[in-house]
Amino acid sequence: MKTKIFLNLAVKDLNRAVKFFNELGFSTNPKFTNEQGACIVISDNIFTMLLVEEFYQTFTPKKICDSTTTSEVLISLSMESREKVDETIEKAVKAGGIDYQEAKDYGWMYQRTFLDLDGHHWEVFFMDESQIPTN
Repeated sequence: MKTKIFLNLAVKDLNRAVKFFNELGFSTNPKFTNEQGACIVISDNIFTMLLVEEFYQTFTPKKICDSTTTSEVLISLSMESREKVDETIEKAVKAGGIDYQEAKDYGWMYQRTFLDLDGHHWEVFFMDESQIPTN
C-alpha cells in the first residue's frame, strides 16, 4: 500500500460538513462513513476524515480547539491551474465557506484561502515550478 494522508478534522455538524465538501467536488467514501464520521476523497492518496467532535475526542485527551478563533493547522492543496484555484474558492463560498484572504500572486505561485464551515483554514494554490526564481 502506498503512503496515504488521512487528515482528521473535528466538525460540529457532520451532514452539513459532508455536503460542503461534496459541493467543492470531493466525493464521500461510504465504506468509511457512518454517523460518527465521513471519509472525503480529495485525491487518490489524500483523504479528510470529518469526525463529529464527540468521536474526535476519543482519539486525544487534548481539548479540541475552536478553529474559528484558533489556528490549528494550515491545510494546503495544489491545483492544476490558476483557474482551478479560483473555481475551488467560488465553490467553497457558494457552499457556505468564507473567502478568507486576498489572493496572493507571486508570479510562479498563485494562492487563495478559504475557511470551511467549522473554521478550518484551507490554502489552495497553483505553482509553476519552472518559474521558481533562483537566488
